[in-house]
Amino acid sequence: MVQEVVVESPAGAFRGEDAGAVHVFRGIRYGQPPTGERRWRDPVAAAPAEGVVDALVFGTVAPQQENPVVGLGEGAVQDEDCLFLNVWRPAAAEGGPRAVMVWLHGGAYTYGSGTQPMYDATRLVAQGDVLVVTLNYRIAALGFLDLTGFATPDVPFDGNLALKDVLLALRWVQANIAAFGGDPARVTVFGESAGGGLVTTLLATPSAAELFSRAIAESAPVSTAYGPARARTVAARFLELAGVDAGDPAALRALGVDAIVAAGTQLFAEIPAEDPGTIAYAPVVDGDLVPEAPVTVLHEGRALPVPLLIGTNKDEASFFKFMKSPLMPITDEQIDKMFRDLAEEEPELLIPDAAQVRAAYEGVRHRSRGLGIARDIGFRMPTVWAAEGHAAVAPVWLYRFDFTTPFFRLLGLGATHGAELPYVWGNLDARPKDPTFRLGGRRAGERLSERMLSRWTAFARGEAPDAADAVAWPQYGPDARASLVIDHDDRVADVDEALRSGWGDVVLAFA
Repeated sequence: MVQEVVVESPAGAFRGEDAGAVHVFRGIRYGQPPTGERRWRDPVAAAPAEGVVDALVFGTVAPQQENPVVGLGEGAVQDEDCLFLNVWRPAAAEGGPRAVMVWLHGGAYTYGSGTQPMYDATRLVAQGDVLVVTLNYRIAALGFLDLTGFATPDVPFDGNLALKDVLLALRWVQANIAAFGGDPARVTVFGESAGGGLVTTLLATPSAAELFSRAIAESAPVSTAYGPARARTVAARFLELAGVDAGDPAALRALGVDAIVAAGTQLFAEIPAEDPGTIAYAPVVDGDLVPEAPVTVLHEGRALPVPLLIGTNKDEASFFKFMKSPLMPITDEQIDKMFRDLAEEEPELLIPDAAQVRAAYEGVRHRSRGLGIARDIGFRMPTVWAAEGHAAVAPVWLYRFDFTTPFFRLLGLGATHGAELPYVWGNLDARPKDPTFRLGGRRAGERLSERMLSRWTAFARGEAPDAADAVAWPQYGPDARASLVIDHDDRVADVDEALRSGWGDVVLAFA
C-alpha cells in the first residue's frame, strides 16, 4: 500500500507519495489545458485546486512521435493538455527551507518530457539535500511554431509558447514551493540540450528576473534562436505540409493532433537537411519576450547576473552521426554550405571561412574533422562565447564531460550528446537493457556519478561546485580560461585554446 503525505499550498492541497527517503508529488497542474481555442495561445495559470487533489500519477506528456531513443516511461500518455509538474522533496523536515532545482528536459525541442525515468529525482534529492521540480511543456509545432504572422482578429496566435510555459511553471514554483519545504530565493533552473537552450534563453529574458537565482546549462545550443523572418518561413512550410491554406487560420486551429505531429515531425527532418546548421524549432527572438539573440546577450555580459554552471560533452556530434540524424552538419558539403549561408546572412561580420576553421583541427583524421566542427558550431563554441561574456557579470564554472565506457568507445560514440545525464541524476540503470557498462566501467561510472551529483547540488545550494576527494573547480574568466574536465579522474585545463584561435572572436549564429 502506498504511504501518502499531504501538502497544503496556495495552489491547493496535494496528496503525494511517501517513498521513504523522499516524498513525491506527481502530475500537479500548473497551467490550464492549452486546447481548443487556447491552442497556440499563451498559457494561463491553473486555478487553485479544490479539496485534496491526488498527486500520485504523472500528468500527460506533450504530443510527439514515438522515438526509441527517448524513453517516456511505462504508461506515459500523450495529450495536448500537458502542463503538469512534479515535486520531489527530502522526507526529513528538519534543516529549514532547501534549495530548489527546476529541470527542463531536452529532446531537440521536439521530443521528451519531465517524467522520463532518467529524471526520477529520488537520488538527487536524497543525496543532494535539495528539492527537485520536473515539468512538461509544449514542444515541436505546438510549442515552438510561431504562427503570429498568420493570425487574424478572429483567430489570434501567440509565440514563444514553450518558453512561456516554463515561465509560468517558474512562477508557480515561486508562489508554492515554500509549502513543500523549498526556498524560493534559491531556485536553480537546469536543463540539457533543448532544455539547456531554454536555460540560456531565460538568461536573456528580462521578465525571467527574480524567478531563479542560479542556472545550469548542459550541452546547450546557445546560439540556436531565430528571428521573426526565419520563424515565419518555417511556419509557412508547416502550413504546406499540413495542407492548410495560409489565409484560413481557423482550419489550422481545427487540425487534429495527429496531423500536427505528423507535419511537425516531417518539418523537423526537412529544415536541417535544406539549411545545414539550423533546426525547425527553437525560441524566437521576437523583440519582446526575447529582445535579442541569447548568445549575443550572454557574450556581451548583459544577461541576468546569476551564477552559471555550463558545459558540453567531448563528442557531442557522434550521437547524431550514429543515429543518421540530419540535425548537425557533418559532411564537407554541409559544412561549406553552412559557412556560405552564415556569410550571406551577416555580410558585415568578419566570419571565418571553412578553411580557417578547419585549421583548428590540424592532425584530426578527416572523417573525424566534420564531427568536431559540427560539435563546436552547435555546442562548444557558443558555450565558450557565453561563458566568457557572462563571467563579467556573475560567477561562471565551465566544464567538458570526457568520460566514456569501453562499450561506448567501441561504438565510436565516446562522450556523446546526453551521455552525462545518468551520472548527474545518479540513475545508471534508468534505461531498460542499457548496454553502457556491458564491457566494464561500472565502478568508475559510479564514482563519477557521486562527484557530479555532489557538484551540481552544491552549486544549487549556493556553494562552490566541488566534491569530496576531487580537484577543486575554479571559476572561469578572461584570465583563467580553465574548464573542469570530467573523466575517470577530474582535472582542470584550458581545452579550448586552439578552438578559440580557429573560430575567432565573432559570435556565429543564424538569424
